[in-house]
Amino acid sequence: MAEHLLRMKTGNKVGKESVLNLKKELRKLQNPKQEENLSRFFKTGKGEYGEGDKFLGIKVPAQRKVAKKYTGLSFGEISRLLKSKIHEERLVGLLILVAQYKKSPVEPKEKEKIFRFYLKNTKGINNWDLVDLSAPNIVGGWLFDKPSKRAILYKLARSKNLWERRIAVLATAMFIKNSDFNDILKISEILLNDRHDLIHKAVGWMLREVGKRDKKILEKFLNKHALKMPRVMLRYSIEKFGERERKIYLRRMS
Repeated sequence: MAEHLLRMKTGNKVGKESVLNLKKELRKLQNPKQEENLSRFFKTGKGEYGEGDKFLGIKVPAQRKVAKKYTGLSFGEISRLLKSKIHEERLVGLLILVAQYKKSPVEPKEKEKIFRFYLKNTKGINNWDLVDLSAPNIVGGWLFDKPSKRAILYKLARSKNLWERRIAVLATAMFIKNSDFNDILKISEILLNDRHDLIHKAVGWMLREVGKRDKKILEKFLNKHALKMPRVMLRYSIEKFGERERKIYLRRMS
């Protein structure tokens, strides 16, 4: 983190060179064939959720290697990456931010700064992989031992922005791992009538994680809400159930 603070104090020239070098490294890894595959996979066509997103065609493990070289970037430098039209540049920026958050030792105030910076830059966190690889660690990580500060999750869950709603859901992954289910159950109720498939999948995924740790709690939620749940959400949530149990819940929706 000392390196990070040092960069925040250095001049603009150093910052510009760092980001420029990072972008050059990514360009060297560019794969046109993979670019086409990713563009289709992340729905970048007109009217789709990733409309207009641009890809270099770089797989995540390679992006992680690049991110490790630039963990000393300042918030200003990371902000430049998050404003990029290139998907991989935004993801590398987020991977750097996650690395800074997880770096030990890190002062609590520094972690809070990272958390607040993240929430100020949700405009650039605009696809499901960008959310899923960052929100659990940064948003969930900071709120994990601060139940009294989790109101922000409910604000995000009611956002008009699809990705902010997904951030609210994925942030609870950190709580669920530690058998803290209260927030995901409440947020799931808020999002039962959400119109987007990506929210249905995210909620179902997190509910499934609840069930892996306490099946009775999941069953109680399903017995109350299964008839109102979107089918995809229900399917995801009961994925680990036995075949007979799955059929019983799915029949209720027929």
